[in-house]
Amino acid sequence: MELALLYSGGKDSSLAALLLDGFYDVRLVTAHFGVTDDFQHARDAAAELGFPFETITLDESVADDAVEQMIDDGFPRNGIQRVHDHALETAVELAVDAIADGSRRDDRVPTVSRAAAQSLEDRHDVDYIAPLAGFGRHAVDDLVAANLEVETGPSETVPKADYEGELRAILADRHGDDAVGEVFPDHEQTYVHGRR
Repeated sequence: MELALLYSGGKDSSLAALLLDGFYDVRLVTAHFGVTDDFQHARDAAAELGFPFETITLDESVADDAVEQMIDDGFPRNGIQRVHDHALETAVELAVDAIADGSRRDDRVPTVSRAAAQSLEDRHDVDYIAPLAGFGRHAVDDLVAANLEVETGPSETVPKADYEGELRAILADRHGDDAVGEVFPDHEQTYVHGRR
């Protein structure tokens, strides 16, 4: 069975790929708006892990809405959730049996509720799988440390291919560099360089 996993090149989506690999033909898929070439970081990480990779292009109006939501809110959560929901809806167009992401039990964003997962499955005749949904951060960190070579550091310095990089770029372009710091809190990012 074919599965498309939304992939950022970070530890969570990489671990999700390893967990699903014994059961599905996993394809790592990075969703982007075409604003930056950050998707290349995910492509390189996918190659290091030995998985097929492709990109899907998201609707630019979703990025516009997400950025304005972030400005209105003063934080990124709802904007990122909006983009993630759109990415899942776009990924189902790949004609796969299942779609997945690397969301954990204790993630604040993005998340997929039971109702949203069921709706996605019913409307598109596809399975939605969140292989890390039962794992907390500590369990994920232990599994990652044992299986993956990971770079960790501040979000603005670590290579990444999640939605955040492009949303930061759009935010800076439309509202100035200061707006990025006002909306996005300091946090750590991960990037996978391969398997242990």
